[in-house]
Amino acid sequence: MPPKEIASTEMPKYKSHKEVWALKIKSIELDADLDKKPNKVTDGSAILSFKENGYAQIKVDHDFVRRMKNTDDDLGYYVVYDDGYKSWSPTKAFEEGYTRI
Repeated sequence: MPPKEIASTEMPKYKSHKEVWALKIKSIELDADLDKKPNKVTDGSAILSFKENGYAQIKVDHDFVRRMKNTDDDLGYYVVYDDGYKSWSPTKAFEEGYTRI
């Protein structure tokens, strides 16, 4: 008996019209890497530094760090939305979706 085919419909497509604040990340220092003492307890946070001059480093919590994907090759952008939500975005996705104003 042949396998049943699953009907597939393309998901609806959306275009972004949001304004966000964002900075391109220059470096990420994980809490776990800052101190290599044996048995050191870490909180899973990280310190972000930015490519654009004039901005202080920012400490982000464990939940933010978990959302960062593939940062070995792409450090991406630190993004803050109108409601205060902070997020990470891959460079290509961010630059294709947003233009500096």
